[in-house]
Amino acid sequence: MQGTKFTEEKLGQAEKTELDAHLENLLSKAECTKLWTEKIMKQTEVLLQPNPNARIEEFVYEKLDRKAPSRMNNPELLGQYMIDAGNEFGPGTAYGNALIKCGETQRRIGAADRELIQTSAINFLTPLRNFIEGDYKTITKERKLLQNKRLDLDAAKTRLKKAKVAEARAAQLNISQPEENNIMIWAEEVTKSEQEVRITQSEFDRQAEITRLLLEGISSTHAHHLRCLNDFVEAQMTYYAQCYQYMLDLQKQLGSFPSTFLSNNNQSSTTPAQSVSSPSVLASASASLPSVFNSMVTSGLSELKSSSGSRKARVLYDYDAANSSELSLLADEVITVYSIPGMDSDWLMGERGNQKGKVPITYLELLN
Repeated sequence: MQGTKFTEEKLGQAEKTELDAHLENLLSKAECTKLWTEKIMKQTEVLLQPNPNARIEEFVYEKLDRKAPSRMNNPELLGQYMIDAGNEFGPGTAYGNALIKCGETQRRIGAADRELIQTSAINFLTPLRNFIEGDYKTITKERKLLQNKRLDLDAAKTRLKKAKVAEARAAQLNISQPEENNIMIWAEEVTKSEQEVRITQSEFDRQAEITRLLLEGISSTHAHHLRCLNDFVEAQMTYYAQCYQYMLDLQKQLGSFPSTFLSNNNQSSTTPAQSVSSPSVLASASASLPSVFNSMVTSGLSELKSSSGSRKARVLYDYDAANSSELSLLADEVITVYSIPGMDSDWLMGERGNQKGKVPITYLELLN
């Protein structure tokens, strides 16, 4: 029935009651709010959980009102692999020890990631979802009722209009061919149609008021979502601050590892070793180390250079000699080092048994 009324309006066979401008604006604002709330909510879910399969699993468990099984997230999994690898290589080795430290930091980041997801879900995603699945569904339901009341009103107006036309035509015919009964019938029809219009108009006005009150609540929804957005920003700020502090602590722990170690391990077969072991590169790497490590190395080397004696030093990383004047090194071996007057400040002389040659200081840890 409602479909027939709607079709008649589209074809211009029935009158259409227009909503007032204020109500139309409220309806437009509600639709806009629903559209962008859905987009923001879905993209936030993607941000917090990039894995689509994991999102689907969480959605299913949520609908079943059951808790999803706990699994390691990506940082935690990476951290566990690093720790296992470090233990396998040996916690006493430089690389193994560094892997364990990095793994522990990754696990802390994973825990912070879980906290961000949980806090964001409670304080941000849940209110947005409640609006979509609760408030907006109620608005949609009442708006549909308003549409039906409008169609009923338009149909009543159309019947009244037809009855009045028929009554006027009957009155004209009655002048030439008196048919009192026919006139009375259409007069009754007009009266009945007018009563129907009054009833449907009242029902339409009442439903329009209900819909308007619900739609005016959108402003309160915006205010509530603003508070939720502030909570989300605060949760992100806490998360990134934690991650920054974790990485800062890790950087301090790894401060004795020169950046040239990475480039030494990733040389291509066509890159000469001199590019890694050159004093200028090592000096640059040494300058980039944390001040605590620099002061420690500088004080030890100053003492060594000012004396004519020698010191024992532990090798931190493997080093391939670039030429015959340098000494190749193996990680964790202990060699004897000493200074020669006029030698570049980035180098020392190293001895291993009968072997002797220049060694880069950034690859050494002086022993007491």
